[in-house]
Amino acid sequence: MASGFFALLDDIAALMDDVVVMSKISTKKTAGILGDDLAVNAEKATGFLASREIPVLWAITKGSALNKLIILPIAFLLSAFAPWAVTMALILGGVYLAFEGFEKIYHFFFPYKHDNHKEEAFESEIVLSKEEQAVAEKMKIKSAIFTDFILSVEIVIIALGTVIGRPILFQILVVSIVAIIATVGVYGIVALIVRMDDFGMKLVSLNENKKSVSNIIGNLLIKTLPWVIRSLSVIGTIALLLVAGGIFVHEIEFFHHFLENIPSFIRDFIVGFGVGLMAFLLLKTFVFIKKKLLKE
Repeated sequence: MASGFFALLDDIAALMDDVVVMSKISTKKTAGILGDDLAVNAEKATGFLASREIPVLWAITKGSALNKLIILPIAFLLSAFAPWAVTMALILGGVYLAFEGFEKIYHFFFPYKHDNHKEEAFESEIVLSKEEQAVAEKMKIKSAIFTDFILSVEIVIIALGTVIGRPILFQILVVSIVAIIATVGVYGIVALIVRMDDFGMKLVSLNENKKSVSNIIGNLLIKTLPWVIRSLSVIGTIALLLVAGGIFVHEIEFFHHFLENIPSFIRDFIVGFGVGLMAFLLLKTFVFIKKKLLKE
């Protein structure tokens, strides 16, 4: 009886050792997408009122956790019974990411005056009423959670691919650990980014000597934050196109040998940009035809 109990403990210990090892491997495999996830979500989590940054980030984090609770069981079921559906979900998600990335570039060069006015009003905390600010905040949170859903699908599928063929319990443990790291790690870093200025202010207040280390570092953090936030928009847009392009290159046979002689990240960007352009044109065409039909 005792020997059987200790044998069980040995089996559990061996299983957990394997889980830890494979979790490390899976995390390394998803490192690239996690970096893109960080850039995209950091950009999505900025631009709110200072007093609303943490509550908004917490709302997005909870949405991200819920996304993974939805994705994980579906991914395990599809992997077991309909692997083709996993690939289809990845490709559709890639189209959305490419479209969003291209749309951001398009609106940078051809902005809508109405949209610019709304954005400036939202950031200035003056023109928009509290009700309008709340609506704008909810819309941005929904957009961030939806984008996180697409990126989470990619993370889960990549992690799942490293443990295909292993027992289902093993798959669940490894992929769940990666999902937790993706949520806590990414949004923990995002929280640090958006609160850089507050931390800088605290450092400045520690010492009245302007030449002190705390004062210099604090002022550096305060002055750096606006540049970090501006750069996040650019990095996030590039990341959207890179992730989308990577999906098409890995999942669609036609793109496997497309522009093989150039660096992979440039190829991914070109493919993502091209698909985003096509999706954008198709949507614009559909909207144009719909308006014409409604007028008739």
